[in-house]
Amino acid sequence: MQLRRYREQQGLTAAKAGAALGWPQQKISKIESGEQKRLPPDELDLLLDLYEVVDAGEREALQECARLAKERGWWSKYRNAFPGGLPDFEAEASVIKTFEGQVVPGLLQTPEYAAEVFRAYRIRQDEEIERLVEARMQRQAILNKVDPPYLTAVIDEAALRRRVGGPDVMATQLRHLKHTASRHNIDIYVLPFAAGAHAATTGSFMILDFPDPMDASLGYVETPTSSLYIEDEGELREFNSMMGRAQSAALSPAGSLSLIDKVIESLEE
Repeated sequence: MQLRRYREQQGLTAAKAGAALGWPQQKISKIESGEQKRLPPDELDLLLDLYEVVDAGEREALQECARLAKERGWWSKYRNAFPGGLPDFEAEASVIKTFEGQVVPGLLQTPEYAAEVFRAYRIRQDEEIERLVEARMQRQAILNKVDPPYLTAVIDEAALRRRVGGPDVMATQLRHLKHTASRHNIDIYVLPFAAGAHAATTGSFMILDFPDPMDASLGYVETPTSSLYIEDEGELREFNSMMGRAQSAALSPAGSLSLIDKVIESLEE
């Protein structure tokens, strides 16, 4: 993203930048989109020279970024669970906003609930389910660090009413939701059926904000076969608008906990 900013500041298109270096345009585009995940130091220096980046600190920082890109995070061994590298972004985020219409958000799931979600998606061996659950629990570690991200979760009432894994598993999951809602960095809003049609009817999504002003926010949408990251400012405004309107239509945190209590009571009965 920073390399793209430098290029645009010089008034260069990707094609012109590539031509100046004798590279195909696709190479510049792949570097800027993150599709090319390895950038040798000498090639990075060529780009920085072309973009007239002379500040030694900036050049050193970008070389460090390129070097760190070669290191695998803890989640690399769970590649099947995280094809898009989401945990790396979550680990750096200062604010995470998520809307879920069908299930409890992954960052707030219990192991038993998560296992049933994975089991329902398609036929899997128990060993694979255990691995996926372990990966999901590892993801949740970011909420327990010294300076955790602030998580706002808007959850459709349908996710609370759907009996994933049966009454016992579901009741435990909802009690866990109540417990996490008491933490200073987590707010849970339930969007009740009574709200009717709402702004987020198109489906679940996540927005991640970062503490460094140089790091633009990201939108994240997961599909059955791939993950989509949204960086365009206009599209991000639309996602933030959807999130804000869904949250406005939801119950207050206190009202949300009351509804969760009622669902727990119905399960216990």
